[in-house]
Amino acid sequence: MITDCLGFFARHGRLVLVAGLIAGILLPGVAAILKPYLPQIVAMTLFLAALRIGPKEAIGKLQDLHGIIPLLLIYQIAVPLVFIFALPFTGLSPVLITALTLMAAAPSISGSPNLTIMLGRNPAPALRMLVSGTAIVPLTAFVVFLFVPAFGSAASVAYAAIKLLLLIGAAASAAFLLRIFLFKEATPRFTSSVDGLSAITMAGIVVCLMTAMGPAIRDQPWEVLYTLLIASLACLGMQIIAYLVMGSKTQKDARVGQAVISGCRNNALFIAALPVAVTDPLLLYIGCYQIPMYLTPLLLKRFYR
Repeated sequence: MITDCLGFFARHGRLVLVAGLIAGILLPGVAAILKPYLPQIVAMTLFLAALRIGPKEAIGKLQDLHGIIPLLLIYQIAVPLVFIFALPFTGLSPVLITALTLMAAAPSISGSPNLTIMLGRNPAPALRMLVSGTAIVPLTAFVVFLFVPAFGSAASVAYAAIKLLLLIGAAASAAFLLRIFLFKEATPRFTSSVDGLSAITMAGIVVCLMTAMGPAIRDQPWEVLYTLLIASLACLGMQIIAYLVMGSKTQKDARVGQAVISGCRNNALFIAALPVAVTDPLLLYIGCYQIPMYLTPLLLKRFYR
C-alpha cells in the first residue's frame, strides 16, 4: 500500500510541487513550523536523488568533468559578472539587481536532479553538476564578491559552501552504500517509490522558502507581481538560453539537466553568510523565484521535449 501511495505521488510529482507552493503562500503557520527543519529536508532530497541514481551513474566517466567545469565557470562567474555590469542600465532597482546577481552566483539547488527526473531525463548529469558547482563556490563566489562589496565577506560564503558540500557528501555516501549493499538493482517499483518520496520532500522545501510571500501578497500585490515577472524571466529565460546555446551536439539527458541548473540556483546558500541588511530586502525575490523554479517541470515540459 505504501509503495502504491508513493507511486501515485511520483506520477503526479509536478502537481505535488504546485501544492507545496500554494501551501507555502496560504499556510504561513505550516511554513514557520517546517522552516527549522529545512537543512534536514534538503539532506533528505539529496539522499533520495543519490539513492535513485546509484554510485555508478552518479560518478560517471572522468572525461565528463572536462565539459562540466568550464560550463560551471560560465554559470557562476561569467553570468553574474555580466549581470553586475549590464543590469544597472536596464532601469531595475538596486534590490533586484543584487538579487539577480546573487542568484547567478549561486550553485544549483539540491533538487535539480529531481526536477530533471520530472522532465523525464537521466538525473545523473545534473547531480554531477550539483556536486561540482557547490565544490567550486568558494572560488567562484570570491571572484564575484570582489565586484560587489555589499555582499560582505567571501570567506563566510565559502564556509557556508563547504558545509553544504559536506552535507551533499554525507547524504550521497549513505545513499550509495544502501545501493551497493541493499538495493543493488533499481526495479521500476523501487524507482517509483523513491520518486514519490522525492516529490514530497521537494514540496517541503518549497513550503519553507515561501514564508515571505503571504504577507507581501496581502500588503504589496503589485510589487509581488512585478518581482514574480522578473524572477520568472530570469529562471526560465536562463534555462531556455542555455539549452539553445548548448546545441544538439550535447547529449539529450545532459543538455536538459545542465539547462535546468542554469536557471535553478540555490539562493538560500547565501542567506546565512551575507549581512542581514543585504538579505532582508531580497526575501520577496527569493520567495517569488521559487515559483517558476519549482514549476519548471510544468512550464517547460513541452520545450524540453
